[in-house]
Amino acid sequence: MKNNWDIDTALIHHSKQGATHSGPVAEPLIPAVAYAFPDTDTAAAVVSGQKEGVYYGRYGNPTLSVLEEKIASLEGGEAALGVSSGMAAISIALLAFLKHGDHVVVTKDVYGGTYKFLTNIAVRYGIEYDFVDCTNPDLIHNHIKENTKAIYIETPSNPHLTILDIKRISEISKLYGIPLIIDNTFMSPYLQNPLELGADIVVHSATKYLNGHGDSIAGFIVGKSDDITFMRNSMMGDLGQVLSAWDAFLILRGLKTLGVRMERHCKNALEIAVFLENHPQVEKVYYPGLPSHPQHELAKEQMEGMGGMVSFELKGGKEAGKRFIDSLNLIIISFSLGDPETLVQHPASMTHFSIPTEEREKFGITDGLIRLSLGLEDAKDLINDLEQALIVRPNMDIELNV
Repeated sequence: MKNNWDIDTALIHHSKQGATHSGPVAEPLIPAVAYAFPDTDTAAAVVSGQKEGVYYGRYGNPTLSVLEEKIASLEGGEAALGVSSGMAAISIALLAFLKHGDHVVVTKDVYGGTYKFLTNIAVRYGIEYDFVDCTNPDLIHNHIKENTKAIYIETPSNPHLTILDIKRISEISKLYGIPLIIDNTFMSPYLQNPLELGADIVVHSATKYLNGHGDSIAGFIVGKSDDITFMRNSMMGDLGQVLSAWDAFLILRGLKTLGVRMERHCKNALEIAVFLENHPQVEKVYYPGLPSHPQHELAKEQMEGMGGMVSFELKGGKEAGKRFIDSLNLIIISFSLGDPETLVQHPASMTHFSIPTEEREKFGITDGLIRLSLGLEDAKDLINDLEQALIVRPNMDIELNV
């Protein structure tokens, strides 16, 4: 559970440092695979969970244990589980509650990897799903079945930055006695705490803002101790999806600057969103910090900041988008987000390429949609790069290299 520290303090310190601060300031990296015990009784107690400890690297390591405690505290959960990627977190969280014959309600604004997991893997094991416009909670009611065992949402969503009412949806999940799982990657615990708003499980791609430096792939699941223990012992360990000590070390280091990074990400995103909304070549901007965003007021209620992601549509559609992206000089074409560098990508051919064209169109992911992850650079330099790339150029025979 959370301690009494402000989040900026909690990001830097952790309870295991002790009152005297004796020992290393930076958390030690412990890459050992196996761990020794003084006697068989102690070994058996650790393996069975009766005594705290680590016995084999596939189920965790001391460096990761410190990080898991920190993530759980930041999200206000009882426990956390660190795994090998964001998709590992998403798949484990879903499979912990779903089995053959079960059904899950999923927001229609969902990450392409989550869509692919449901449509490619979950269906092979007899799991059913419905993609629902969760901005209208009544539609969730309409899709709940006798075999519905979970509700899964993202807010803000990828890539439209749609905001969903966590409190309202959590009330629905509790009415039916099913867990609400929320992907909180775009916000991080610095800007949003879904568990405090009624969610049961929070997942993160820690590859993004939690690490913040583009050099570690990781995922986290946060929730009640019993749920996390089940996921660790009966899923993560058996599937071999543990987070390595090295990656845990990198994320522990990255978390110390999460607060100052998120403030700069948010500041840059708002400046760029305002610039784009006022540019004659831009058709539409998606950013919850803009008054024009349809869920702007809701975002102010449940988020501490509006995040570092901005999506927009250019006039001229796909071809204009191609020319724009290939004309950028400072901003980097890349799949990820949350890095110090500002990144641009084309969802239809990159993060959401696995969704068939007709399905993408239903979800509003057009060929002209562009997504920006605003980094930590000076906003003036970013605007200058965007401005020169938005200059109307003659049609050029170029392709989007993705």
